[in-house]
Amino acid sequence: MSSAKVNVMASSDIPTAEELVARTRELIPLMRERAPTDEVNRRVDPDTVLRINEAGLFRVLQPKRWGGYELGQQAFAEVQMTLAEGDMSVAWIYGVIGLHNMHMGLLDDRASQDVWSKDTSILIASPYMPGGIAKTVDGGFEMSGRWSYSSGCDHCDWTFLGGFVDGDPADYRAFLLPRSDAKIVDTWHTTGLAATGSQDIVVENAFIPDYRSHKLSDGHYGTSPGIKWNEGPLFRMPFMLVFMRGITSGQIGALRHMTELFKEYAKGKLFMGSKVSKDPDAQLAVAAAEAGIDEMKKSMFANFEIMSKYAERGEMPPMEMRHMMRFQSASVAERCVKLAEGMLTSSGGGGVYDRSNLGRIYRNMLTGRQHAAAQFRNYGRIYGDLLMGSEVNDILL
Repeated sequence: MSSAKVNVMASSDIPTAEELVARTRELIPLMRERAPTDEVNRRVDPDTVLRINEAGLFRVLQPKRWGGYELGQQAFAEVQMTLAEGDMSVAWIYGVIGLHNMHMGLLDDRASQDVWSKDTSILIASPYMPGGIAKTVDGGFEMSGRWSYSSGCDHCDWTFLGGFVDGDPADYRAFLLPRSDAKIVDTWHTTGLAATGSQDIVVENAFIPDYRSHKLSDGHYGTSPGIKWNEGPLFRMPFMLVFMRGITSGQIGALRHMTELFKEYAKGKLFMGSKVSKDPDAQLAVAAAEAGIDEMKKSMFANFEIMSKYAERGEMPPMEMRHMMRFQSASVAERCVKLAEGMLTSSGGGGVYDRSNLGRIYRNMLTGRQHAAAQFRNYGRIYGDLLMGSEVNDILL
């Protein structure tokens, strides 16, 4: 193991989840104020990202060895959902970037030294989709390709990129490289989540040392090299199962924001001489949204607890359980969109004005539902096939 000097966070310096959520909640007014402008600019204000970083929010899943808190999935989800009450685009890039700090703990520690040896607040983008091919060369790989959907890439100095080694789908890895080795291409003109700035990334013949690659199969089997240095239970969980919640949890916070706005809107809005708040359909819509939020959070937190217990024992959850959890995670985006739709429908013509903010939140939720991690129909079919007795192999779970 390396003897490199690291910035270990003392237990007394680690804030509680409640303290971090309180810090997050203080940012909500600012995020709401900036959201319309960020949408036009197609980028979250850099000052917002700086404030999130200074508040320590990106450290929730970061290894303690590198100044992180290792507080676990529930704390991370609570912060992300609270951010989404301000702006789902902010919560989206937080969910993606913040999870990369956990992923670093799965790689050889030399990768963390490359990124954080001088500054443990450095941020990392992605995506993991296999947009390139890494050719084996002496000491590592030479990678070229093009990747879409690199959320928050403008705020990051490094990036993870998915690819196949020598074109072999059986050797699917995430490769870590500095932003200087990649070109950002402005392509992000979208229906929603415009402020995430999820641009394309182009790489041409970049060299990546072997230790800066991570076999996604290692995340599946719990054999990642980084657990030699990072022994906490967080790093012994199925990585992609953890990552998927970082994609869908923001939907719950966005639905919470929309519910609050709708209740205020309904109290003051008249339709044919009656308050919208007295419309039975409006009442049902808000009741369904509140109950849905409660149910989805309780299900999510219960899954987190189960995963933590397996990790604490040094075990991986059984495959059938993993498939069920992935299906539940992916279903969150669909449920939130449908619950939001009920309120938007009940808002009538007045709800379409920008001043209501209902439409912007709904568009963000619709766009988030398109992510691969939210394709509940596909995951449900696979899970159902497994339940029906078929053998299902999925190293990304």
